[in-house]
Amino acid sequence: MNVFDTHCHLGLDKVEAAHDEHARAVQASVTDCVIVGIDLDSSVAARALANSLSGARWSAGLHPNDANQFAADWDGLCELAALPDCAAIGETGLDFFREHTTKADQQASLRAHLDLALAHDLPVILHCRDAFPALLQVLRERAPLRGVMHCFSGDPADAIAAVELGLHISFAAPLTYKKNVALREAAKIVPEARLLIETDAPFLPPQSRRGQRNEPAFIRETLQMLAAVRGWDEAHAAAVTHRNACDLFGARQRGGDA
Repeated sequence: MNVFDTHCHLGLDKVEAAHDEHARAVQASVTDCVIVGIDLDSSVAARALANSLSGARWSAGLHPNDANQFAADWDGLCELAALPDCAAIGETGLDFFREHTTKADQQASLRAHLDLALAHDLPVILHCRDAFPALLQVLRERAPLRGVMHCFSGDPADAIAAVELGLHISFAAPLTYKKNVALREAAKIVPEARLLIETDAPFLPPQSRRGQRNEPAFIRETLQMLAAVRGWDEAHAAAVTHRNACDLFGARQRGGDA
């Protein structure tokens, strides 16, 4: 069984050795991942790390909570996006839960990321927290889109709206949290060809590890929950989400080709 973690931040918090985490992930059948950049420095680091790990891809982007450093980071991110091994643009999006940056700065950064993804024919990785109406409004300006709503946190209507724009929907460990009934209802109705899973590690551990640090090896609990809500076995859920991820981010496994 091959499992694809479509969104993780290996090495970001420097608590665990990234290569050790990757080895544990492979032992848990997590053969592929995307290491996601959240600013210029982490995007550069994601590329270096991905090119030293089998099955790893990387992205370049600026998180909406850091949109106020757009001017400082953008030229460097554009240079990274032009590299042939860049797999995606982001993460970008809107986050109205925190007030680190203005809504206007976030929206301007989001639009720039969407244009950059289109210019390089790359998928875009989208973050959304407490901002679905505003995000969908901006996305409709550029539809149809190719990319993913990462760590999806909306309801079935939000999922349908994102799918209609052309996006994939990625479910993380909140799918396993007992209170998230609406999230599990959304997971039931996303078209099979648009389903993805992720960890967002080191954040958001699954239900059985609440309060702990997350890592890609723990994705199996999310995979099992997705299989349960869809009425599948785990192997079928792994095959579907792995195939969809390879279609979106590229089938070639990177590693050792920096």
